[in-house]
Amino acid sequence: MSPRTAPLAGRTALVTGGGSGLGRSIARTLAADGARVVITGRDGARLRDTAARLGPDVSYRVCDVSRPEEVAELARALSGEEISVLVNNAGTAGPVAPLIEIDPREWDEVFDVNVRGVFLMCRAFLPAMTARGTGDIVNIASVSGKRPLARRTPYCASKMAVIGLTTTLAAEAGPLGVMVNSLSPGPVSGPRMERNFRLEAERTGTSPEAAEEAFTARSALGRMVTEDEVGEAVAAMLRMRGLCGADIDLSAGMVAR
Repeated sequence: MSPRTAPLAGRTALVTGGGSGLGRSIARTLAADGARVVITGRDGARLRDTAARLGPDVSYRVCDVSRPEEVAELARALSGEEISVLVNNAGTAGPVAPLIEIDPREWDEVFDVNVRGVFLMCRAFLPAMTARGTGDIVNIASVSGKRPLARRTPYCASKMAVIGLTTTLAAEAGPLGVMVNSLSPGPVSGPRMERNFRLEAERTGTSPEAAEEAFTARSALGRMVTEDEVGEAVAAMLRMRGLCGADIDLSAGMVAR
């Protein structure tokens, strides 16, 4: 695809949690669609490796999105860039345990990254978008914020908070030309779900393979979604110019509403 016909040609996208997993896939897809992409995260070595693998249109900055001073420094460092797309993808899975066994520090860690990080990044980069009268923010939520998921209360509560933040911010920023939406993936195949299946197998006395099979049987497609599908969904949302205040499910039929 040539830069002149690429859907995101001439735009700069900032993707948090971009060093691996969903963030890496989102960055790869946006770059393929013509965007210049800046990825952020806490692991500089991983970011550097990812940026090198994705090519010259992808650069990186180290930033912990849960820390106001680091987000402020990131905004200063990128003040010469016209960031017109912000994808808030950074997140942590948190503990897998009954609520009564969760330490408050574990709860706070999940909310610091999953919710506070979205708030801080939006607060830092939204003003320039509204000043220009155009921009897009996509917050990565989860279907887990909208259905019961035993032993995952911090994560589920944090993702519902992201959806609430998104819809309210859309009402504030939409009239100023900035489209704010969220994407709620269902379970995504990869290391995080493999960890969950191992823990479930230990809890129930089965095998990780049996735990995965029982889990994916709930899906209309009989599988989980892939990281590449999440990247493609973000790119598709950016092409939908009437989309504002929406939360899109991408779950392979795990959730149907």
